[in-house]
Amino acid sequence: MLFIQNGNIHDAVHPQAYTGGILIENGKIAAIGEDLAAPADCETLDASGLEVWPGFVDAHSHIGLDGSGIGYEGHDYNEMNDICCPHLRAIDGINPVDPSLKAAREAGVTTVCTGPGSANVLGGTFTTIKTVGNCVDDMIVKAEVAMKCAFGENPKRCYRDKCDSTRMSTAAILRRALFEARDYKARKDAAGGDAAKMPKFDMKMEAMIPVLEKKIPLKAHAHQANDIFTALRIAREFDVLITLEHVTEGHLIADKLAQTHVPMAVGPTLTHATKFELQNKSWQTPGVLAKAGCAVSIITDNSVIPQQYLPLCAGMAVKAGMDPFDALKAITINAARHAGVADRVGSLEVGKDADVVITEGCPFEVFHTVKAVLIDGSRVV
Repeated sequence: MLFIQNGNIHDAVHPQAYTGGILIENGKIAAIGEDLAAPADCETLDASGLEVWPGFVDAHSHIGLDGSGIGYEGHDYNEMNDICCPHLRAIDGINPVDPSLKAAREAGVTTVCTGPGSANVLGGTFTTIKTVGNCVDDMIVKAEVAMKCAFGENPKRCYRDKCDSTRMSTAAILRRALFEARDYKARKDAAGGDAAKMPKFDMKMEAMIPVLEKKIPLKAHAHQANDIFTALRIAREFDVLITLEHVTEGHLIADKLAQTHVPMAVGPTLTHATKFELQNKSWQTPGVLAKAGCAVSIITDNSVIPQQYLPLCAGMAVKAGMDPFDALKAITINAARHAGVADRVGSLEVGKDADVVITEGCPFEVFHTVKAVLIDGSRVV
């Protein structure tokens, strides 16, 4: 057992911090509150004068697939031979000893949702992992959390000379895949387990069945307002779940987006507007969306922004007008919900994984110091 005592606790549940203690047992939070006392013979960690936070969560990263110092020849996040590849899985490409993961956990980022990039209309499944370990199988929080799809400039730029040169083509390719998967599933269901009646096995179509069954959402890369609305339109047409990724022009259509109740991951914003669809990029976007009532996460899109700067991105959003508690939720509990793992991480509550960050100063500020990081109750920093 470990008891963290006298810390100023920001639990991502209550807007106001409070001074109290956290009891950790078997990698989980066993108790938390203002009037807790350390049990007899329990190891203690004194957090007097320090700030205590949930481990930070990034809902959209490519860490482990596009990491530190690997260059183009080493990246594993975009398949460049097939625009439609839903059968790919992030867990088959993640490098657990990528130095980016060490930098992430040293900054207090304890959980990341990572997966394929946006070159493909369908890129494969994202996974959610902890940022410590030397075997990805041991790091997994949830193996398959979403099916990556992409709209806008990236698919048509990467496949312009092959099969996709307009936004209309991108939408049509995704629709075709969903139509084919729906037909495949219907024929498979009608077979009733009779091998003679089953459709010929199709690995791509098999990968799409969890989307059709609403077990995982489409994770839709969309920057411009028109791409956002196309993503939402297709999700409605096929009655599938969806999350919105990047949402660069979200502040321009916040009233419409608030009506959808769709989770939104905003970023990466700590970069230059390097292409046309980013021309309206703004640090105000997450705050505007949160104020409108949207469920907002803030993301790095690592390695676009190095993973360790996730808390700084939240701080930049606060500087642009976002409520500080909304910003905290955007890199903790909202991000955990977005990544499908809020039952385990994202807040300091009894029963959740003991992922805890202790800092001197606020992590939203440049000059804070990380004093300790715990993942599953074990100190990693």
